[in-house]
Parts: sequence; C-alpha cells; structure tokens
Amino acid sequence: MVNVTSFVTEFILLGFPELHGLKMPFFTILLVMYLLTITGNSLIIVIVCMEPMLHTPMYFFLVNFSIAGICVTTTEVPKMVFNGFSGKTTICFACCMAQGFIVFAVGTVEFITLTVMSFDRYIAICKPLLYKTIMTNRLCLNLTLMSWVVGFGIIFSQSIVVWTFPFCENNVIHHFFCDVGPVLKLACADISLIELIGLIYGATFMWGSFGLSLISYTCIIATIIRIPSATGRSKAFFTCSSHLTVITMFYLVLMFMYLRPSTHGNTQVNKALSIVHTSFIPLLNPFIYTIRNKDFKAALQKNVQRRIPF
Repeated sequence: MVNVTSFVTEFILLGFPELHGLKMPFFTILLVMYLLTITGNSLIIVIVCMEPMLHTPMYFFLVNFSIAGICVTTTEVPKMVFNGFSGKTTICFACCMAQGFIVFAVGTVEFITLTVMSFDRYIAICKPLLYKTIMTNRLCLNLTLMSWVVGFGIIFSQSIVVWTFPFCENNVIHHFFCDVGPVLKLACADISLIELIGLIYGATFMWGSFGLSLISYTCIIATIIRIPSATGRSKAFFTCSSHLTVITMFYLVLMFMYLRPSTHGNTQVNKALSIVHTSFIPLLNPFIYTIRNKDFKAALQKNVQRRIPF
C-alpha cells in the first residue's frame, strides 16, 4: 500500500446516466417493486410467526431468507431511488463502506440459507421417517445463527481491508451502489491481493453452496422418480420446484457478476444484473414460495378472516 492520506470524504454514484429522459418512469417502477417486495416478504414473516400450522423447519428457513432479502433490497434500492428523484448522487465514505459490507454479508447469508433449505428438502423427501428426528428446533436455530455469523464474520475482515485503502483523487463510482469492483478501481493502492482473496471467497461459497444444493436435488429427483404413484411424484416435484427456481436465478446472476476479478467485466451488464438481484428476485420470492402453496394460502385466509369477519 502506498503512503497516501485518504482525501475522499464522499463518493459520487453515477447510477444510470444512459437513461436520459426515462429516469423518472424507471425509478418509479423500482419504487413500486421495492414496496411490493417489502410487503410480500413481510407478509411471509408475519403469517408464519402467527400461524402455528406453519411452525416447521421449511417455513422457519423461508422467514430467514425473507429477512435477508429485505435487508439486501433495503440497503440498495431506497438510496438509488432517492438519488434518482432528488438528483443528489453523493454518498458519504462511511455510508458507502457500510452499504457494501451489508450487501455482501447478507448475500453470503442467502447462499448458506439456500443450501440449508436444500438440505431440509432432501431430508423431507429422501428420509421422511427421520425428518422430525434430524430437523429439530435446536438444529434449525443453530443453522440459522451459523448463516448470519459466518456471513457477517467473513465479509467483515475483507471490508476492514477495503476501508483502510487510500482514496485520493477520483471519487466517481460507475454504479448505483458501492459495489466492490467500482470502489476498488478508485483506490490509490495495489488491489491485486484483495481481488484474489475476494475471488477465492466467492468461488468457494458460490460453488460450494451450489454444489451442495445440486447434490441434494440430485438425490431428491432420484427419490421422486422411484415413487410409484403419479400423484405422489407430482406433489413432490411441486414441493421442490419453487426452491429450485430461486436457486437457479440466484446463482446464475451472482456467478456471472462475481466469479472473476472484481474490477473486470462490463459495468452496464453488472448494473443490469444487480437490478435483477436486488429488485426482481426478492420480489419473486413471495410469489414463488407462497402463491402456489396451499398451506400458506390457508393460513393467510384464516388470519384475514379472523381479523376481518365480514
């Protein structure tokens, strides 16, 4: 690291200058998507907490995933929408570092949670007689705590290193949030080591969690194929299809963005994929997991009728 004092006290988020006259409709759509995301995921949390019928490991992990989704989208979208409507594009240095830390830490929590959810579905379908014995309340709580502790712990060490980098002249970030690649491009220091560490970390967690999920679903599919009843096979596929849909979208987007040195890649493409990750996927989660789920719809209807008798 070079011996330079950091002169940068704030960054400029360039955002989407290519939109020109379409900025207001674009940010309005993002705001609506954000409100729907918060409403949908909050509804999952509230209904699962209120309805004893849904107090199962699957819904416990779904609540955890919904909380992570709310954290990610709230960390990025409100600031982006505010900048779009107000014309203000600056973010303080500490706010920028905190935003990047939270986004990547909670992203790691999502990776681990998706893997845990895959394991839960594997036990439920492949080892149904042992399900209650294995997936105890204590194990579910420990797995959830582990996902948050590991996620925040690993990213914290990398964030501290980025925080200590000197930023001495250029402060324009070519993104709508403080993504690690655009931020590192502005550092007045050798970033090759932190890029290598970040790449190793990303590959380990992404491919590791994706591989474990893939193994789980391979076993699940093999078990489903052996079910003699067509109705039983259909029900089992229906149970797992929503989770598999989320996994596919989630991993494809993030692998394309981060499984290469963080300062490489097309900025425009990365911004578009970031919108998918922070706005579109969290918006789809409530619909994928609940709209097609009979138990959740029954619990929702029951709680609504309890409070609105007419």
